[in-house]
Amino acid sequence: MQPKEPALRGTHVLSCVWDFDKTLCPGYMQTPLFRAFGVDEERFWKETNQLPALYARKGIRTSKDSVYLNHLLSYVKTGPLKGLTNRRLRELGAEIPLCPGLPDFFPALKEHVRELGRRHNLEVILEHYVVSTGLAEMIRGSAVAPHCDGIYGCEFLEHPLPPHFTRQDELALELPTEITQVASMVDNTIKTRFLFEINKGSNKNPEIDVNAVVRAEDRRVPFENMIYVADGPSDVPVFSLLRKNGGRAFAVYVPESEAEFAQNDALLQTGRVHGYGPCDYTPSSFTPKWIRHCLAGMVERLAQERARALAARIARPPRHLHSDPAPNPPAGGVQGTLFGD
Repeated sequence: MQPKEPALRGTHVLSCVWDFDKTLCPGYMQTPLFRAFGVDEERFWKETNQLPALYARKGIRTSKDSVYLNHLLSYVKTGPLKGLTNRRLRELGAEIPLCPGLPDFFPALKEHVRELGRRHNLEVILEHYVVSTGLAEMIRGSAVAPHCDGIYGCEFLEHPLPPHFTRQDELALELPTEITQVASMVDNTIKTRFLFEINKGSNKNPEIDVNAVVRAEDRRVPFENMIYVADGPSDVPVFSLLRKNGGRAFAVYVPESEAEFAQNDALLQTGRVHGYGPCDYTPSSFTPKWIRHCLAGMVERLAQERARALAARIARPPRHLHSDPAPNPPAGGVQGTLFGD
């Protein structure tokens, strides 16, 4: 097998992929939702945490990461969250408190990467993605959303189409009343699928199926150009995917929590992540420094790869040969040509 030639790209894309809860906001995004509807948040999560074991006794397997979605719909159906719509979720997203330094850190980091590229005479862009088991509509309403290139999260339907809808000439036009079904669910293994979408470029070009075979050098965002930032052990599948493929994994913790600090340190000691720091994104904090340093290393690598690619593809121009004449030149003169094939 011939060694792979280094890629020669016009534009290089780096990406920061972010979890949301306890990563970009210090708590859970649903807090403004429960507050607006007068729901006891502590009781809701206590009930949610009991559900997998209760359903298991009935022989029903549930996902610990997403069982809360149906429990939330139960609250809609039985009254505490009556009238909850996707529009209301997005409005409440604006009330999510973000970690220090956000959202300013997102556009500042994009400009930092552009400047790193200019120093190396490269066109390099940074994209931000949020991949969360939380509610996509609330994230879309948050202050970081305008600076994101893609948001992946759980979503709801308000008016699912009825049985035999294909037989109807016209469908009733109903105004939204409330969410009624789960449209899409994200858990911490499905997160890896979204990283492959970003990697292959199927999020930008729907004609590229996420399961399609795409050569490494043709992938829009190589894994080694990615940083994944999240808060803990539940993100181990994504941490592992990136570490295995040359990307970078970084864990964050709420500064006030000794337990989360210890949890992050355990992730580092067991080789799950490359580093960890507080979810504080003010310029002088450790976490932004680590991320900026990591991105600088990526750009430096891209510059070196480009130099190798140019050397591999561009032959030296022909030159005059200056050598002593042969002592006994053959009759008929020198044979051959000055230029290579």
